[in-house]
Formats: sequence, C-alpha cells, structure tokens
Amino acid sequence: MKIVLQRVLSSKVLVDNSEVGSCQKGFCLLIGIEENDTHESIAKMAEKISVLRVFEDENGKMNKSISDINGSILAVSQFTLLADCSHGRRPSFTKAGNPEKANQLFNQFVQELKSKNIPTQTGIFGADMLVEIQNSGPATFILES
Repeated sequence: MKIVLQRVLSSKVLVDNSEVGSCQKGFCLLIGIEENDTHESIAKMAEKISVLRVFEDENGKMNKSISDINGSILAVSQFTLLADCSHGRRPSFTKAGNPEKANQLFNQFVQELKSKNIPTQTGIFGADMLVEIQNSGPATFILES
C-alpha cells in the first residue's frame, strides 16, 4: 500500500462534474493498493494515519493528530501511485492489486478510519475523477506498508 497524504484546508473530488466526496481541514489521501496488501496491513496503515502528528500545536510544532483537531479525510483510490517507470517509456502497473480485491481493501481502509471516529468520504473507485486539493503548508507525506 502506498499513500500520498496531504494536509489540507479543504479537498473535494468530482465525477462527471458532480461532487462525490469532500473534506475540510484534515487529509486528502491518494491511495494505491498493492497485490500483496492484506487486511492486517490495511488496518495498520489506518491506525498509523489516525495518530500521525502533522498538525501544528499552539507553538507551531507538528504535534497534533487528525483526531486532536477534529479533522476529516477525503480518501481517493489511485492505482497509478504504484507505477514502475524504471524501464521504457510506458509505466508498468504489475504491483497494483487486482481491481476487485483492491476495491475491497480500499473499502476496509475507509471503514477502519470511520471506526476511529474520523469523518471520511471517498471518490468512486475506478472512476475518472477530478481532485481539488488545497494543500496546507504545503505538507505532503508518503507512507508505505
């Protein structure tokens, strides 16, 4: 699993010019599910994100988690994060999970976040999406399982 986590003031995802998900202050997560991901690795990553301290405290230090600030999450599936561009001119996506399994694990990941009382919305798995991200900082982190 590879996640690009962006700390945002707001973010939204559109499909066919209609908003299907959004968040305010919190995270926009771009998520690639790999073939070797498991229910355990998904749960571990959701736990990591729920406690990651990347929001500023009263002293301007990254010392608060998304739960501490009552933030929300927009989770967007993005298999292209798993592209291997090391050979030739066309990316290879052999690391990307089977779409059916990846969709199940993506949904499990979202449920894990929601079970931690973090409001979480999503795009539409496999759809052509337009993602608007108002990155705060900018602060962007890459997490891998």
